[in-house]
Amino acid sequence: MERIEHHASFGGRQEVWQHASRSTGTPMKFGIYLPEAAVRGQKCPVLYWLSGLTCTEQNFITKAGAQQHAARHGLIVVAPDTSPRGVDVADDAAYDLGQGAGFYLNATQQPWAAHYRMQDYVARELPALVEQHFAATDARSIFGHSMGGHGALVTALRHPGRYRSVSAFAPIAAPAQVPWGQKALTAYLGEDPKAWAEWDAAALIAQARSERLPLLIDQGEADEFLPQLRPDLLQAACARVGHPITLRMQPGYDHSYYFIASFMGEHVAHHAAALRG
Repeated sequence: MERIEHHASFGGRQEVWQHASRSTGTPMKFGIYLPEAAVRGQKCPVLYWLSGLTCTEQNFITKAGAQQHAARHGLIVVAPDTSPRGVDVADDAAYDLGQGAGFYLNATQQPWAAHYRMQDYVARELPALVEQHFAATDARSIFGHSMGGHGALVTALRHPGRYRSVSAFAPIAAPAQVPWGQKALTAYLGEDPKAWAEWDAAALIAQARSERLPLLIDQGEADEFLPQLRPDLLQAACARVGHPITLRMQPGYDHSYYFIASFMGEHVAHHAAALRG
């Protein structure tokens, strides 16, 4: 691994690292905030953040304001890039497919299957790397925004027992039922809707019987992408099976990091309670 950024922040350090990923077959970057205790070598629990369409690891670490909250609660926060990248990596001219739009799944269709294995990366490879090279415990939680909110929900639901808590800001809550998701799922997984259901939070809720991890979701009422996000479909799916969900519709808020930063402290506190409980 190579450290490519290093900044003092709220008594700890905000760093960016690059490494060769076995999952994607490409170099991958991730941001990691180390609170003061972790800098001193004391092991701390880890909160993983997954960003949305077009983002890199930089969007979260520079705009979300998470460092001050992570410092207060003594949490490591890890934010990976959103996809594999490089001249040999398949891409698309559109912003909602290809590089910057990995959707946190394992692609099965060409030309995507060679590198687009982001689920393996975020659920397995990255946590193993963090727990090996930093002062991190194996207590994990996960959250994200938009495409990354979809990724956080799906990752937690697909791996019962691996995460202590999960939350999301404006997630693509039912990708199999909206244009953003249908486009990506068709490209990455093929035409069969049964394959899509394995990567759709609203569909996976019906199978989440072994672990009823409560869902915390904040959604801006002024979000211009609300027709693509459809938190109501996820809420209805939870109601059908009695899965715990807290959906907070926030008046006046849009899809931006102004929205995310406004409620970041509450989400970090939510995860800290689970990670240190």
